[in-house]
Amino acid sequence: MSSDRADVSGSPKKQGIYYGWYVIAALFFATFLAIGSRQGFGVFVKTWEQDWGISTATVSVAASVGWLVNGVSQPFVGRLTDVYGGRRVVVISLLIMAIATISVSYVTNIYGLIALYGFVISFASGGISPATTGVIIARWFEKKRGMAMAVLIAGGSVGGLIVVPFLSYVLMEFSWQTAYWLVGGLALALGVPLLLIVVRSNPEDMGLRIDGEIPSESGETEIVVRAVGPKFVEKWRDSLSSKPIWQLSIAYFVCGITTASISVHFVRWAISEDISTGTAALAFGVLSGINACGVLVVGLLSDRWQRKNLLGAVYLIRALAFISLIVLPGPSAIWAFAVIGGMSWLATVPLTASLTADVYGVRNLGTLFGFANMAHQLGGAAAVMLFGWAFTAWGSYDVPFAIGALTLVGAGIVSLSIREKKNSVRYVRVPVGASVDLVTDDSSLQGRS
Repeated sequence: MSSDRADVSGSPKKQGIYYGWYVIAALFFATFLAIGSRQGFGVFVKTWEQDWGISTATVSVAASVGWLVNGVSQPFVGRLTDVYGGRRVVVISLLIMAIATISVSYVTNIYGLIALYGFVISFASGGISPATTGVIIARWFEKKRGMAMAVLIAGGSVGGLIVVPFLSYVLMEFSWQTAYWLVGGLALALGVPLLLIVVRSNPEDMGLRIDGEIPSESGETEIVVRAVGPKFVEKWRDSLSSKPIWQLSIAYFVCGITTASISVHFVRWAISEDISTGTAALAFGVLSGINACGVLVVGLLSDRWQRKNLLGAVYLIRALAFISLIVLPGPSAIWAFAVIGGMSWLATVPLTASLTADVYGVRNLGTLFGFANMAHQLGGAAAVMLFGWAFTAWGSYDVPFAIGALTLVGAGIVSLSIREKKNSVRYVRVPVGASVDLVTDDSSLQGRS
């Protein structure tokens, strides 16, 4: 059985385009703006160094504080999503993020950047993270959860593909202040209204059912057998005593180390290799474009194969990308990294989110995946700071890149060790004679896992 919900009355009927896909489209755009703008931070590092007379390590403080604050926000916004619904959280978060992003254009020193980017934007962007958006999608989709999550996360990849080169172009043609004004204005004028109009926290809010199922035309009561995963619990704290949440979080910690370090230091590394900012931004765009395709492929496969095997493979492939930055000359390394890294970049997100939902259910998904996201961001905060210090001290990123590769190998091994068939509801079979739930036309499944 590949789902924790099975209809024994026959195949469910569907009609038209399921509204859940419109919800994904709106969240896709919000993710496009939020992740794209955060990944573009590295474009401005060298400019801020020159304008404000500071070092790479000093700029890294702002980025590191941002990743730390974003990590701390994850369980908080995740819990708010579980209790109050994701719609309120994502709308308010994007609104605050948009206003603060515009305000960054008026910053004149590193302290203002730390205050606005490090604290306000980074905390608010936690509400446009998978800890909230992934929970919304998990409650709209079940049978195609892996693919739905992948489409959502592809928004971040497309953001890297378009927003990062766009910011580089605006920086070179106008100024970094103009770049922040444009991104913040776009989020405020289009992103916030779109979320407000389209997004709903659950299908029941619109009288719909998960996956677009509709009741029988006969009006008869439907009998639904609901499988319960072996790790499903009523209270989220009880999940912390089980192994999978720690395996997923440890691996995701490494994911944060490697994605954060590249988002902040990739352009700076390229400049140190005599590669222009424009070329570096283009290479990151290529990486993101490849990743958008890779995420969708992984999402499709994850609904058919064990997700933990795909997750382990993604980490190991990313390790090869980091090794390429060390062993190849700069002009070759930048494109090798774009291609190899692009196969794995954000593919960890839908796999980790879906695995968390499969093992623990969706009742407390916001809180639990919020903790996994916190581990991700804490790893990123540490890496951003240490990579900056290493470059300032040694003038090279080789040692940090080598450490990144080693941690990725470890994350791959940890992911492969997850016992998915034992713990995931996808592999639970409902025994003959099991108790059933009676579901009538007006029943609400909100918050049930």
